[in-house]
Amino acid sequence: MKIKNYLNIQIEPVEMKGAKGVTVRWLISQKDKAPNFAMRRFEIEPGGYTPLHKHPHEHEVYILEGKGILVYEEKEYKFKKDYCIFVPPNKFHQFKNIGKTLLKFLCLIPLK
Repeated sequence: MKIKNYLNIQIEPVEMKGAKGVTVRWLISQKDKAPNFAMRRFEIEPGGYTPLHKHPHEHEVYILEGKGILVYEEKEYKFKKDYCIFVPPNKFHQFKNIGKTLLKFLCLIPLK
């Protein structure tokens, strides 16, 4: 069991090639003995973005604050606060902050 304010969880820069102005907090992960899913909280600075990438697992995303663009398979889709986004496995995707404030979102991924 874990119950903790997210501000007390270490914030880490995302240092993957192609990322700009992105941080992550691993809210729930294997370190917490979670058997199936990880929950992460991302923040992207204005003008920042995640790398354009793909992987064999899905993303389940909920936008907490801000607005942005999801680049998905060479197309762009706008989103804002309270949107939910599903990115299937093995599809190229990227999150971009197009607003003037931090873009904040939760992202859940399977651990296996």
